[in-house]
Amino acid sequence: MEKLTIRSLYDLQETIAKEIFDGLTYPWEVLPKISAFIVKLGNSLPEDIYEKRGENVWIARSAKVFPSAYINGPAIIDEDAEVRQCAFIRGNAIVGKGAVVGNSTELKNVILFNKVQVPHYNYVGDSILGFKAHMGAGSITSNVKSDKTLVVVKSEEGNIETGLKKFGAMLGDNVEVGCNSVLNPGSVIGRETNIYPLSRVRGYVPAGCIYKDKDNIVEKR
Repeated sequence: MEKLTIRSLYDLQETIAKEIFDGLTYPWEVLPKISAFIVKLGNSLPEDIYEKRGENVWIARSAKVFPSAYINGPAIIDEDAEVRQCAFIRGNAIVGKGAVVGNSTELKNVILFNKVQVPHYNYVGDSILGFKAHMGAGSITSNVKSDKTLVVVKSEEGNIETGLKKFGAMLGDNVEVGCNSVLNPGSVIGRETNIYPLSRVRGYVPAGCIYKDKDNIVEKR
């Protein structure tokens, strides 16, 4: 299951949350740890770079946060990030350096690595988005199964029981998700992969591919 591991999906130098991954194998293992990690990290951040606003909310002084955005703690908005009009950050969120959280986008229990873009009407919950990952307009993560059972990550090499009821998607570095796509619970997308617009994704999608539909996944040339 090497392809599903943290080291296969992410460059940990591209997140302020690098230490949360220490000693873990799969990225979804950090999901229950995000809240406590943010509080610990936030209290250690330098005050000349980060400003504490409200309870357990730290925002870099170089970040741009529009007045209509709502940010609930625990949360860290890193340097040069942009949180646009009517964004709704529900808590347990780390927004990386230079990342964009767009108009009417909702975040909950997530880590966005540096340069991530979720710029238009996205829902991202219980998920991790790698360096420069981008979600097209209206694309979302679905983080709870309809029957409310625990999420299983499915791949050709076998299935992994996560023990989690809430688990959206793990996007590797430089993943592109097309407009109005739905990433079903337990989706894991390998680095450099593109997802066609209007896709319904489930399970593991290999790195360096183009996902046209579940029966048509081709390697990039």
